[in-house]
Amino acid sequence: MDYQLDLNWPDFIQRYWQKRPVVLKRGFKNFIDPISPDELAGLAMENEVDSRLVSHNNGKWQVSHGPFESYDHLGENNWSLLVQAVNHWHEPSAALMRPFRFLPDWRIDDLMISFAVPGGGVGPHFDQYDVFIIQGTGRRRWRVGEKVPMKQHCPHPDLLQVEPFDAIIDEEMEPGDILYIPPGFPHEGYSLENALNYSVGFRAPSGRELISGFADYVLAHELGSYRYSDPDVPTRDCPSQILPSEVEGIRAAMLDVINQPEQFNQWFGEFISQSRHELDIAPPEPPYQPDEIYDALQQGDALTRLGGLRVLTLGDVVFVNGESVACSHPEVLAALANRQVLTLEDFGTALDDPSLLAQLAALVNSGYWFFAD
Repeated sequence: MDYQLDLNWPDFIQRYWQKRPVVLKRGFKNFIDPISPDELAGLAMENEVDSRLVSHNNGKWQVSHGPFESYDHLGENNWSLLVQAVNHWHEPSAALMRPFRFLPDWRIDDLMISFAVPGGGVGPHFDQYDVFIIQGTGRRRWRVGEKVPMKQHCPHPDLLQVEPFDAIIDEEMEPGDILYIPPGFPHEGYSLENALNYSVGFRAPSGRELISGFADYVLAHELGSYRYSDPDVPTRDCPSQILPSEVEGIRAAMLDVINQPEQFNQWFGEFISQSRHELDIAPPEPPYQPDEIYDALQQGDALTRLGGLRVLTLGDVVFVNGESVACSHPEVLAALANRQVLTLEDFGTALDDPSLLAQLAALVNSGYWFFAD
């Protein structure tokens, strides 16, 4: 299914992106759900899939985590099933992510899908990232408040909520409607009838995550071995004093580790191209030989990218799931990064290069691209 998003992107970025929430009525015209509630429930029974059930009865919230064995204990009201990274496991649902590629791939995170019965929701809360919530089958009422400092509390150890808030958006959403919410705006949605919702989430790494990730890279690659030195050690009134110039020297020694563009780019490409959720990796058995890749493409077979695989470009290097792919054919790297499906035309004469074929075979044998049956 090819989803067409009815949106003037430059206007949206200027007026709303990271600034104001907005309801995009009929953002998808004649919307058709890519998945059924039964299929979603089936996914939540799988070990590798990240899922949870949230319910509330008599003011008491309950959260349980998948995989689930049965749903027989659930009533007809006040619960919802939420499944993360469905785009990794369900190709038709992954198609919902593509209309949002006006925004950079490195910022997009995953597709979370929820099924809720009447009254079902996760309570009033806010997120630290942007989200587009697409209404599927059914109707759901959404309220969004103004971005003001709010105290968070935990009605359950796995649930973070905020106090009730005044709404600046209060809308019943119908199939194809989209609600965009920037970080920090409190919101609450609850179903008026059995309903499916699709949340296209974005990632914004915190300073803490970045420093932690970079520190791991520095240790793994034994960088930053330069030591502090002071050939002209200054005198001071008291030996216990650390002088401002010395603190500055320590800070400079630390910043010097970060200020190596080549190393920094390599780290960031590896770091940001890693998926935060498990991928549905199934390496082919037996592995492909390079000439088999050549023959398959010549016969008209197409290579499909694994759902949720992060393929990002930084300078003239392409990063795939935390690893850099170097290649002397820039047009092939561009096709790997930009296209979901690759055919003979995307490779052209580069296919005559044995080293390129070997690289393609390595990517296919890693389970990152596959020949669809």
